[in-house]
Amino acid sequence: MAQQWLLMLICCIGLQDSYAKYTPDWDSLDSRPLPTWYDEAKFGIFVHWGVFSVPSFHGAWFWPLWKSSHPAQDIADFMKRNYPPDFTYADFASDFTAEFFNPDEWADKFKASGAGYVVLTSKHGEGFPNWPSSHSFNWNAKAVGPNRDLVGDLAAAIRNRTDIKFGTYYCLSEWLHPLYLKDKESNFTTQSFVKTKTMPDLYELVSKYNPEIVWADMVDDLGPSSYWTAKEFLAWLFNESPVKDTVVTNDRWGPDCKCKHGSYKTCTDKFNPDNIATSTSSPFQFEDNGMSRHSGSTFFEVMFLFENILLIFNDSCGGNMLMNVGPTKYGKIMPIFEERLRQFGQWLKVNGEGVYGTVPWSHQNDTVTRNTWYTKHKRAKEGTVVYAFLLSWPTDTVLKLGAPIPSQQTEVSMLGYPDKFIWKAGPGGQGIYITIPIIPWNKLSCEWAWLLKITHITN
Repeated sequence: MAQQWLLMLICCIGLQDSYAKYTPDWDSLDSRPLPTWYDEAKFGIFVHWGVFSVPSFHGAWFWPLWKSSHPAQDIADFMKRNYPPDFTYADFASDFTAEFFNPDEWADKFKASGAGYVVLTSKHGEGFPNWPSSHSFNWNAKAVGPNRDLVGDLAAAIRNRTDIKFGTYYCLSEWLHPLYLKDKESNFTTQSFVKTKTMPDLYELVSKYNPEIVWADMVDDLGPSSYWTAKEFLAWLFNESPVKDTVVTNDRWGPDCKCKHGSYKTCTDKFNPDNIATSTSSPFQFEDNGMSRHSGSTFFEVMFLFENILLIFNDSCGGNMLMNVGPTKYGKIMPIFEERLRQFGQWLKVNGEGVYGTVPWSHQNDTVTRNTWYTKHKRAKEGTVVYAFLLSWPTDTVLKLGAPIPSQQTEVSMLGYPDKFIWKAGPGGQGIYITIPIIPWNKLSCEWAWLLKITHITN
């Protein structure tokens, strides 16, 4: 009899586990714990790549800026100088050749950057899927242009050659798709576009490529999440999809979702929260929208200095950073992009201890010395340990920090430098005064943003 009861109990547990854990409502979906890998990775690569890489001018928004009711004058002049009068946007697709695209080479470069994940544009607002979508039969990377499955090729290379997580960006809406424009005219009371294009695409993309980040977006921030059937899709994603236990999503499933619902928050492009108070409900993703001015453009008008990238990267407010890379239409990552990626990787090899897996401290930046930011070790053996990011080298022989309160056991060191630093407590035991030794330039651990490790502090 006892064995029968045990068998019935096991069966009941099995049936209970088979029920959907998350229901299609925000309270349930938001209750899903964030997979730990994302919160510890801190840094990812965003790849903007598509037909817009052919003109490589104004990035992914080239088409609407060209064909809007008030076209951008510089785009109109660009087209007049370089293309015949009857040239259409679709004509660019044949020149999106990707002939030099080597996914193994990309994977190696991304790994060298120290990134924990990569997010590839699977489809932007132009509607061109970078995989052989079953719902865009003659307007995709397999049918025209590259004549190959770009999403599948990069996913395989990332997984075969690295431990990086693979993710996809997918734009829910499309600027000029007739079904989307029809739904828009109805004030989104019809769902022809969602039912025949968006959702079939997304289910196929996830089922076929198992992306562990599903980054949703909209070209005009219109249509509520109910129009996009976002809650139903996310319930399937978290309950039944092949990545249900590891996938993370953002907050762009409708204007009613931004900064409210999602595994992490992006809020707006280039969003960077300025304090922990805005980022306690779930992690933020700071988006560096490119090392060039226009997202996805390989035309360099402005190149961020490495120090600026590190400032954006700083995770003292508990977020991740996604750095944009815009490959050429031929499928090459330009040398200047590669240089920045490898520089970042070199910096992380020295300073990763103060980045990967860290959490925000009670102070984001110092109360006395400018350009000094903090993170905290999650589970340090040396008691409470904080890392001070010095974005500029101290100009005095004594660095005065107001935030850390030292104890008798406190030690101060610089990541990548072998010797301990001498210190004393500030006036009244508040703060810490650190003597900066004379270090030859060739003994410095890195060229930018030095990290001090301060152990056994009392606050």
